Amino acid sequence: MRHSHKMPFGAEVKDDGSVRFRLWAPSARKVELCMEHIGRICFEAKMDESGDGFYELVTREAKPGSLYRFRINGETLVPDPASRFQPEDALGPSLVVDPEAFDWQDGGWKGRPWEEMAFYEIHVGAYTPRGRFISLKERLDHLADLGVTALQIMPVNSFPGKRNWGYDGVLIYAPE
Repeated sequence: MRHSHKMPFGAEVKDDGSVRFRLWAPSARKVELCMEHIGRICFEAKMDESGDGFYELVTREAKPGSLYRFRINGETLVPDPASRFQPEDALGPSLVVDPEAFDWQDGGWKGRPWEEMAFYEIHVGAYTPRGRFISLKERLDHLADLGVTALQIMPVNSFPGKRNWGYDGVLIYAPE
């Protein structure tokens, strides 16, 4: 059963394998789902109004890994504001992610006592040559030698461009 990672909007992989797309666009006259395959549209469907400004569509045409955008009023293509991943940057298509597919290994971790915390605010793009989360792994020993026990990582959410100080993120559910 999928409960822990459910959101009331965005793309949600359902138990039956279909994907529910939901967008809050209260001033839109029409919203369409446009799924893409390497830069070309491969599936389009009108989304239905579902009340309170939401548009919704459930389809089997999508699966984890599918690229998609929303077309508003037949004109403007936009990424999903609730996207969980933006593989082609903040203005590119969103990617359907199934958070339940990840095999979490840290269920027993209890954290550290507050009195042992020594925070270091770190900007990934400025601290690592490649500007990627995984790049931090190579420098954790250096931070530990400084006495750092906890990192506040910035930026976490997606942003336009290659480097970022963490203050202009645009897609808060999509880790950069």
